[in-house]
Amino acid sequence: MEDNELISDNDLVEERFLDCRINGQVPKDRSVRLRVMPEQSNDYRVVVFGAGGVGKSSLVLRFVRGTFRESYIPTIEDTYRQVISCNKQVCTLQITDTTGSHQFPAMQRLSISKGHAFILVYSITSRQSLEELKPIYDEIIEIKHDLEHIPVMLVGNKCDEINREVPTSECAELAKRWNCAFLETSAKTNHNVKELFQELLQLEKRRTMSLQLETKKTKSQKRKEKLKGKCNLM
Repeated sequence: MEDNELISDNDLVEERFLDCRINGQVPKDRSVRLRVMPEQSNDYRVVVFGAGGVGKSSLVLRFVRGTFRESYIPTIEDTYRQVISCNKQVCTLQITDTTGSHQFPAMQRLSISKGHAFILVYSITSRQSLEELKPIYDEIIEIKHDLEHIPVMLVGNKCDEINREVPTSECAELAKRWNCAFLETSAKTNHNVKELFQELLQLEKRRTMSLQLETKKTKSQKRKEKLKGKCNLM
């Protein structure tokens, strides 16, 4: 882009948010881009997509912090980190909670290009929210090309609600066509939230990943385990 070339206000706003992802604030030099930042090889990046109000943030917060908030607060983009086990070593599970709008397409493309796994969330009370996942899924295919080795989860959230618009069987069939896993969850009741991330990590074939960390046992702990179950004669 030439220095005198005009850019739209939306491009400027989008550029600011791309830059914000570097250090949590807008750098003075806008020429800095996230793509030039060094990659962390021990990071496993999961990206959560879905329409506004389907409960993406609620699912992530329920998993990471064990909390649930009733009020809806629109998200631009938030990143959360959780320590997990990867190939028997410590790894950082980096979860990116994306915006529910379509105002920042460059941010969406960047998240897809950098993501290792994807969670596509809709609300079982909104058929429209399911339909909005189709272009996102198509863009993941366009950017990643082959999804055979890329974990993708189709997630129907708010399964605690009674006003269902999307049948479970329909989405299970859709998941088969998309060649991805399927699960229904409730961030409110904590139903299948941990299971969602566990299953997503198990879909990763190139690495052995687990939410459970293996910690080294002290000599006293090993001694207690050896004595456990044994009877002493008095």
